[in-house]
Order: sequence, then structure tokens, then C-alpha cells
Amino acid sequence: MSTLPHDRHAAAHPTLIARAAELGRQFAAGAAEHDRSGAPPAAQFDALQAAGLLRLNIAADRGGYNAGLSVARAVVGAIAYGDPSVALILSMHYCQHAAIAKSERTDAGDWPAHLIARLTRESVEGLALINAAQVEPALGSPSYGGLPDTIARRSGDQWRLSGRKIYVTGVPLLSWINVLARTDEDEPRLGHFLVPREAPGVRIVETWDPVGMRATASHDVLLVDAAIPAADVVALKPASLGVQRDPYSTAWYFSLVSAVYDGVARAARDWLVEFLNQRRPSALGGDSLASLPTVQDAVGRIEVLLATNDWLLRSHAQALDAGTAPDSLAATVKHVVIDNAVAAVELAIELAGNHGIARRNPLERHHRDVLCGRIHAPSNSLLRGNAGRAALRSV
Repeated sequence: MSTLPHDRHAAAHPTLIARAAELGRQFAAGAAEHDRSGAPPAAQFDALQAAGLLRLNIAADRGGYNAGLSVARAVVGAIAYGDPSVALILSMHYCQHAAIAKSERTDAGDWPAHLIARLTRESVEGLALINAAQVEPALGSPSYGGLPDTIARRSGDQWRLSGRKIYVTGVPLLSWINVLARTDEDEPRLGHFLVPREAPGVRIVETWDPVGMRATASHDVLLVDAAIPAADVVALKPASLGVQRDPYSTAWYFSLVSAVYDGVARAARDWLVEFLNQRRPSALGGDSLASLPTVQDAVGRIEVLLATNDWLLRSHAQALDAGTAPDSLAATVKHVVIDNAVAAVELAIELAGNHGIARRNPLERHHRDVLCGRIHAPSNSLLRGNAGRAALRSV
């Protein structure tokens, strides 16, 4: 049975994907400048809002387009083709709203009704981005176990949060930060506290200065006694249970992050194809580099990698939307798609030679961006270890 209701809004999905493709082409023109400056892409999100793309996967009866992973994946890939930093921020927003939408349509949802109503309304009516804040200096990613040092203390009808989060993607543009924290109770609980970015006690510390994906502006967030209403918390459960990962939300995250870096690889491939067809060394007597069998073989390897990615991303998204995707498939998608994207861009660099690492050409930037795909938790080694343990238990 499909996990998504069919409605008239589905007819708009091809148009939304086409809008994303056009915006991706427009965003490509400013990607190099954003890479140089590291400035958050505010104008791009104004354009995404105007195109209706920030409410893509919000429920139809709340003013959204009720899109599933198949449509969101296509939109994120199209935006990533032009500017992957924009696409990564957008993908995190979609992941949060996928969890909200699932919570509302199932009986076991963790999101309170008042938060669902407010967050969806703000995203429909204006520019209201949301992302999670989970990683910490001492903890690292919660994927590896352990509890956060960010503490929520109850004070009357409020929670007061203190702690430091790192690598909060798109934080200068966010309206809401979904903060993973534990309570200071005798028996601590762990939950997700919804904190307005502009709330007193919330400060952005500009630490983000990476080799690639620079315009994601993934700075630190310092929380000092930041107060929120006591009801603005999601999935508050005993900390002894650890972080509870919903397979559906994890699948969205793995798929959309993978789509970002696949989009980078496709932009690199297209630049390379144009370069190889135009480059005509004198030694070839007027023929282009594209005429060489060795070059054709190498480009063919890139095509195989990207065709594999397309099949994995597409089939996984369709299966998840239909409710038939096995939970283990999402990890395979992340592992394979990102590895293939990196391999494709590295092949492109090798073929382009010095032209590929020249800052005047976008391939150099694509290379730096795609390498960042491997830093998204959980790591490949953890994914493989999980798969290995599951296989060994089945014997």
C-alpha cells in the first residue's frame, strides 16, 4: 500500500521538477561566487519559496504539494546540479517535513499537533526553513552512540537549553532549529527541542570554513539558557533508549544527501563532455579529445557510475513512496551513490588534466564539493559494519 495519498496535487509535480531544473541552471551562475565568499544563499531561497518548492512535501490539506521522496529527490538533484550548497540546505528542510508529514498521517506520530500546524503554516506562508542540530564537539555524530551534552532544564512552563552544536547546515537562513538534547532530570530523557533561531540565548558562531560546500554556512550554534515552551518538544523518551532513528526519516536523509552529490557529479560530467568535444590538440590533426578510444572508455565508466546512481535513487524512492522499500536499502543507496559520484568526478579530473584543477573551470569546484559527500554520518565503515552484522546474524 502506498504511504502517500493520491490527490490532484500530484498533477503539479512534473511542473515543480521543471521549475527546479530551471532554478538549478540559474543558481549555477552564482555558485562560484558563493564558493568564494561562503555567504549563505539567501536570494536562492527566496526564489525557491516563490516557486513553491519549500512546501513541496507538506501535506496538501495544509497548503503543500504532498510530494513523496521520488519528487523531492528529483528536485534536490536538479538544484544540486546548479549549486549543491543550496540543495543540501533544501534537502535538510525536506527531511524535517517528511518526518512531520509521516507523524501526522500515522497513529504513532511523535510531533505535537500545534508544532505541525505552526511549522507547516510558516513554510507555506513565508520563508521558514528548518533543520536539525545534533552533532557536538565532544559527542561527534549521535550515529556512533552516546548522549548529547546539550541540556534541557525544566523551568515552570518552559524548557531552558544550554549547549553547543556544530555543523548546523544553513543555520543563518533557518527559522527553526530542531535541537537534540537531554534533560537534567534524575532519570534523563532525550528529545528534539524546537528552538526559534532568533530566540534569546541562541547565537551563531561562524566556524564553517571547509574545502567544499562552502555556502551551506554550516556554522556552530551556541545555546545559553535559551527558553522555549514546555510543549515544543518532539519524541521525549528515556535517554537509556538512546537516539531513536525512524527508518522512514533515515531513508529520506540518505536518499536526499546522496542526490546532492549525484547532482554534483552530473554537472562535472556535462562540463567534461563539452571540454572533450571542444579540445582539439594539434597532435590529433583537428580531431577532438572525444575521438580517442581511451577517452571514450573513461567517459563510459562515468556513464556506468551515474546510470547506477540513477537506478538506485529512482527505484529506492519509488519503493519508499509505495511502502515496499526494505529498511536496509537506504544505507546501500548512500554508500554506493556517494562513492560513485566521487569516482565519477575523479575520473573527470584525470581526463581533464591541468584544466580540471584550474580555478577558472568549475570542475575544480565540483571536485571539492563532491569530496564532502563522504563526511555525512554515518560513515561507510559503520554502514558496512551494520550490514555485516545483520548478515552474520541471519546465518
